This record gives sequence, structure tokens and C-alpha cells, in this order.
Amino acid sequence: MLDRLAGFVVRKRLAVLVVGLLLAVVGGVASTTLFDKLTAGGFDDPKSESSRAITALDDRFGQGLPNLTLLVTSKGGVDDPSVTAAGTELTRKLGREPGVANVSSYWTTGKAPQLRGKSGHKALIMGTVTGDDTTSQKRVAALANRYEGSRDGLEVKFGGYTKFQRELLEQGQKDATTGETVAIPITLVALVFIFGSAVAAALPLAVALVAMMLTMGLTWILASVTTVGSLAASVVTLLGLGLAIDYSLLMVSRYREELRSGLTPQDAIRATLTSAGRTVTFSALTVAVSSLAMAWFPLQAVRSMGYAGALTALLSGASSLIVLPALLALLGDRIEKGRVFRRRRPATAATGPEAAGRSVESGFWHRLATTVMRRPVPIVTIVTAFLLLLGAPFLGINLGMPDERVMPASSSARQVADTVRAEFDSSEQNALQVVAPEGGGDRAAVGAYAQRLSELPHVAAVRTATGAYAEGRQAAPPDQRYARFASGDAVYFSVVPESASADDADDADDADRLVGEIRSTKAPFETLVGGAAATNHDAAAALEKWLPYALGTVLLTMLVLLFLVTGSVMLPFLALVLSALSLTATFGALVWVFQDGHLAGLFGDFTPTGNIAATIPVMLFGLAFGLAMDYQVFLLSRMREEYELTGSPTAAVAQGLERTGRIVTAAAVAISVVFLAFTVSGISLVKAYGVGLPLAVLMDATLIRGAVLPAAMRLGGRATWWAPAALRRLHDRYGLREEPAAPAPKRDGDRALTG
Repeated sequence: MLDRLAGFVVRKRLAVLVVGLLLAVVGGVASTTLFDKLTAGGFDDPKSESSRAITALDDRFGQGLPNLTLLVTSKGGVDDPSVTAAGTELTRKLGREPGVANVSSYWTTGKAPQLRGKSGHKALIMGTVTGDDTTSQKRVAALANRYEGSRDGLEVKFGGYTKFQRELLEQGQKDATTGETVAIPITLVALVFIFGSAVAAALPLAVALVAMMLTMGLTWILASVTTVGSLAASVVTLLGLGLAIDYSLLMVSRYREELRSGLTPQDAIRATLTSAGRTVTFSALTVAVSSLAMAWFPLQAVRSMGYAGALTALLSGASSLIVLPALLALLGDRIEKGRVFRRRRPATAATGPEAAGRSVESGFWHRLATTVMRRPVPIVTIVTAFLLLLGAPFLGINLGMPDERVMPASSSARQVADTVRAEFDSSEQNALQVVAPEGGGDRAAVGAYAQRLSELPHVAAVRTATGAYAEGRQAAPPDQRYARFASGDAVYFSVVPESASADDADDADDADRLVGEIRSTKAPFETLVGGAAATNHDAAAALEKWLPYALGTVLLTMLVLLFLVTGSVMLPFLALVLSALSLTATFGALVWVFQDGHLAGLFGDFTPTGNIAATIPVMLFGLAFGLAMDYQVFLLSRMREEYELTGSPTAAVAQGLERTGRIVTAAAVAISVVFLAFTVSGISLVKAYGVGLPLAVLMDATLIRGAVLPAAMRLGGRATWWAPAALRRLHDRYGLREEPAAPAPKRDGDRALTG
């Protein structure tokens, strides 16, 4: 198939380039409005009890969870008569705005103490912006433009969850542009150093830009028919640049290698596509499968990143297999134009069994592999222990959900949240809503249930249609203030926790336990528990529930793909174990830096919170595992070629590593530069990917590829390549091969390793 593709691309190179350019331009134009279609939400399970509680609260009571907070500051004090009048008028005016409901403030609730700051100069206005995520975010942006700033002697600043979502979306768009601006020139310099030629260095970037614009265009279409999270755009930029450059590096390097062996440009393209091209095909499939496994999770933010990762991998691979060969066909041997400096040429590619062992045996990677394979046991032990030590901090991980603290200090939502956290009793804002869609007509049962809830540990008060309750007693009789808790036969309860904040790890644990205690408390009617803590609880439970399915999908698919690459039963399992091992340092660093705060200043300004957003390890695993397997495919594919030429497992390892060593290292460095550029992001979630992904890539490309894999394959010997007869026949028919394997010569390639 790839042979026929090569012939088509060479013949129709101009048409291929024109069509590719037109599609990229269309995708680029669509991407200018992409962020208008994205949402910053999606961190909840839409089928969970907490989501059903929010829906019932809206349907039966016309109320939503408070998602809008206005911080009002006055130098004269919030109790000054003129400030009281201005604050009351502001509250009423905001309440009359379309799409805004349940507006209340310090001045309209009888000067409720929880809405007054400790200094007496700050007060809060609370409300709910209605509509779906996209609609509510646009509304809050319009409201902020009209109300924020100085008015009538008051200083008004907007915050709350909807404002946080809007700023997360805007910051994501800004960071994507900044990341590209930083990554592209640095990567170009690195590519010039790798290739020594300006023309050759420009090709991977050209392919990367085409792949990114195509992916942005398809993401725009996807966002038009379903909900797509804003972080998907960061994945397209982050992964699109990296993968397209990775694949193009492999293809361009193999093409130049074939040219040096004496082939014409047309034959070199054909040889490149039928060798490096097949590796790119299966590599793109591995990354796509790892990304698509995230579709198991019901959280839309996670699913969106999975869809974006799969689209990016497939289109990066397709661009490298179609657009890049067309460019090579157009350039021919002029790919060496614009040479900046000359490097010593690597060994010529082996073209037959007689070339095995020639020239490559003097290379660095060959010598490294030979040294490692002479002492496999101590090397495997030392490197494995080192990686496990780096991963040890992951044992102390505390999972949470993202809040305003993932934003930079300049964020309005972040500033309001920090002020509320420091100067207000925020227990009211962290209240849980317990909704009973039916059964509220029995007021005696309602009061008895509210009384039981108020007896639970860490509950400060319970408010419902029958009044307020605290410590198992009725604290206030029912009056007009509590009428909103009932609607026909439905009733709901506001359960106010004792803790002043649900942000630090201890309070988050208390809030999580409280959700479980409320749900296990016997009720006289069916209840649904909602609220921020319940949403976080259900989201974490959904991730835990679906994680085995996602892992199973990835592992099973990887085993099949790697068998098609290697024809071995043992190597796929070995590759999976080594890829997982390479991730230990990544997850350890994730906790050590972003949870515990070590070296925080090195990666820009962000706030360690004492926990990690539960979505980060899941999404980082999907992307990083796919990239780790990416390099395993590169290496094992070339080792398979060498094994079929030499018949020696040790020679295959040493020569395969030598032939891929320089280019895979270059690819790892290039993709790491791209990823590291995203540590300039103002969102700590994106910073985590900018640190974790390059660490995973570099660990895999150095310690795993240079030490653990050769040592493990030396210990396995010929059994490493073994497969039962039935599976051998299956691989001969369907395996990753464009032409019949060359017969393995009878030679002893292990002799150099004896003694």
C-alpha cells in the first residue's frame, strides 16, 4: 500500500501540495473562530447523581448553583449609608439583567456576616448566570464589561466559577499563540543543527504547520456538533508540533540516507515510505489509540483531549506520509541546499545481509549497546531502581479538581477567590444541595430529615422549607426566607459545612467524606446530593470506575500493534513494561513540583495547592504513554529489520540502536523543546503537560532505549523474537512488512559479546 502511495505522490506531487495547502488554509481560517465554540467546563460527570441534582434544582425550583461572585470594595466601609444604598442598587440592577437569577448580597440579606469581609471594607454579591457553559460564559463576559471597575464609590471585581471558565478559555487561546511563538523558532534552530541544512530543517516545520491547521479545522467541525473542552486546543498545538516534527525527522533522515546509498530521488522516496513510512503509520496509530482510550471517561474535558490527541496523531502521520513525500519529490537532491555546516556522515544504510555489521560497529550507540549487553543484570537493576526512586513522590499524591488557583495571579476570578478564601467565611458558598424531587409535602418528614443531617460531623447548619437546623435542633422557624426551598411536592436542603474552605487537602477530604455521609443518611424520600464537593466526588469516582477499561483498551491494542511490528510474543510485553517504567519519573515529578511546590519558580509563576487535579494524571498518561510507545515502535521496527538481515538478536539490538540512535535522540530533543515551550503558559494544568511530557520522552529516549531495553533483550536472547508457528504465519501474512523478509543468514553475531 505504501509503495503504491509513493508512486502516486511522486507522479501527482504538485496536485498533492496544492490540495494540502488549500485544506490547511481552510483549517487555519476555521481555527480563528475555534475558541468561540470551545467550553472551559467539562470537569463533571453528566450522568452522576450530582449532575442530576443540579438538573432537578433547575427544573423544579428554577435555581442553579451560585456561579457568579462580585467582590465589592469601599474605602468608607460596607456599612456606610451611602455604600449601603449603592450596594443595594447594584444588587437589584444586576438581578434585573436577563439570564441572571438568585442575586443576593450583604446589603439585601439583612447584612449576613458571611458576606462581609473581616476588615469591613469588602462585601459580596452572589448570583447565578443561567444557560449552558458557552452561553453563561458569554453572558458573564458582557456583564463584566458593563459592571466591573469603579461605580458610585464602589470598586467592583467579577469572580465565580463562570468567570473562571471564561478566563480559562481566554488564557488557553493566549497560551496556544505564545507557545507556538516560542516553540517554532527554537525548534527551527535545533533542526538546522540536526540536519545542517536550512532546507531540510524547514521541511518538518512546514509539515507540522499543515498538520496543525488541518487538525484545528477538524476540531472546529467537531466542536460544531458536540461539546469540546478548551484544553483540546492546547493538545492540538502541543502534540501537533511535536508529532509532526518527530515523524518528519524520521522520514527526512531516512530519505537522505537512501540518497547517500546511491538511489535516485524517486526511488529514495519509495524506499523511505516503505520503511520509515510504515513505522510512522503504526506510530501514529499507537498515539491515536492511547489518546482515544480517554473516551471511556465521561468527563467531557478528558474526552475532548482524547479526541484532539487522536486527530492530531492521525493527521500528523498522514501529513508526513503524503505532504512531506510530495515536497521531497519536488526538491529531489536539492534538500541539501542552504547548508549551514557539514557533519560527518553516518554509516550508509545496509542494503543486504552482506552489509550487516559493517561501519555501524564503530558508532556511539553500537558501542553503548554492546557495553550494556555485556553487563545486563546490574544495569537493569540500577536504572530501574533509579526510575522507581524518581517516581516515589507519586505515592503521596492527593487528588482534587481544578479551581481558580490554576490561573495566573492576574486573573480576576483568581483574585476574587483568593480574597474570599482569606477574608470571608466561605462555608455558605461551599454548601451542598440535597434535592428531593418528590415527598416534600410531608413537612414533618422534611423537618426530621433536616434534623438528622444537622447532626452529621462537619455540618454547621441545614436550611430547608421548615426552617434552619443546627446540631440536631431547629435553630430558626420557617418564614418567608425559607419559602424558596419548596416547590409543589419538591423540596431541597442547603447543607452548610463547618470548614471555611474546601480548597486545602484536609478540608477537601472532610468535604468528600461529608458527601458520602449525607448519601448514606436514611431519608424518607429519594434524594439527590449536589454541590461543588459532590461534583468533585462524582468526577473522581467516574475516573476510578472507567480507568481499568481505558487501561485495558490501551494495553490490548498496543500488544496487537507491537506484535505486528516485531512478530514476537515477548517484545510487546517488554515494550509495555518499559514504557510504563519510563513514566514513573514523570508522575513523581508531577507530584514533587505541582503538588508539593518544589522548583515552582523554575517553571513560572503558579500556586502549589497541596493536591493535583484528578484529570491531569489520566490525561498525562494517555499522551505520555502514547509518546513512549512511539519511540518503542521506531526502535523495534528497525531492530526487526536488522534481525531479519543478521539472524543475531544481539547484533540486531546493537545495529538497530546505532541506526536509530542519532535520529531518535534528535526527535526526542525536538519534541521536548516544543513541550517545554508550554511551561510559559499561565495555566498550571498546561504547565504540568509542558513538564511531564518532555520528561517522559527524554527518559524513554535515553535511559530506557540506551540501557534497559538492550539489557533486557540480551537477557531474553533469541527467545525475545520467538513466536508460536501459528502466530508466525499470522505475522507473515498481516505483519508490518512491505516486502518479504530477507532470509536470515547463518552467522554468529553473539561472539563479540562473549567473555
